[in-house]
Amino acid sequence: MNDIFKALNDPTRREILELLKSKDLAAGEIATHFNISKPSISHHLDILKRADLITFEKKGQFIIYSVNTTVMEDVLQWILTFKK
Repeated sequence: MNDIFKALNDPTRREILELLKSKDLAAGEIATHFNISKPSISHHLDILKRADLITFEKKGQFIIYSVNTTVMEDVLQWILTFKK
């Protein structure tokens, strides 16, 4: 759970999740939405992968990323346990 909150703590990673919420994207497509280097995007994707917030699938020479909705639902359910 710590990895999840660490990943969600960064605004760039939250924005990546917002993009992937709409549709699955390759790293290059994600990078076009930001004014940072492709290695920085890769670093953010790595952190999101380690937190299991995104999944990926290799298609030809591209890696397509998508939101792992199962983990997002688990986090939401855990947060809702604090609601009275």
